[in-house]
Order: sequence, then structure tokens, then C-alpha cells
Amino acid sequence: MTERTVLSQAELDAFLAKHPAWKVDGGMLARTYEAPAFLEGVGFVDRVAKLSEAADHHPDIDIRWRKVTLRFVTHDAGNRITTLDARLAAECDALFSAHFSSLG
Repeated sequence: MTERTVLSQAELDAFLAKHPAWKVDGGMLARTYEAPAFLEGVGFVDRVAKLSEAADHHPDIDIRWRKVTLRFVTHDAGNRITTLDARLAAECDALFSAHFSSLG
């Protein structure tokens, strides 16, 4: 299995069960995070950008005041959700937790 292997429905269901804040929306893996303030949300996006650049796989990012929505899909796998999308989604959860636990 490569990082760009399309997830089976069972694999996708298992990921969603383990990461209930993530949903499938429009064929993409999507989650909205809420930061304590706008600039902290932007700081989180900066960390996501660095993670994504290192993986050469970039989410769609939408920032609306304190809310940051990420959407992952692999275009070169036929716009399907792959193991790479799931891995980066989980890593974004870890980034968010690490970033905001350090602010308190």
C-alpha cells in the first residue's frame, strides 16, 4: 500500500470512527477547527502549511474569523480520499492539540 492508495469504505469508516470530528463532505475529508482567536487560527494554518509542504500534499484551507476548515483529497488518485489524506488529517489534529495546549 502506498501513501496515495485510495481508502476502502471500511478503512474510511475506521478513520472516521477514530477521528469523529472529521467528516466526508463533497468527496473530501473535512474538519473545522475553532481557535481561541483569529491570530491563533492563522498560526495553526501556518503549521498546517509547513506540514503539507513537507508532504507535498496540500489541503484546501478556509479561514473564517476563528474557524479554520481543512479539506483533504488526492487529485492524482481520481479526487478520492487516500491514506495520505487520512495521515495528514490525523497529523493536523495533533498539531492543533499541541498548538493550543501550549497557549494555556
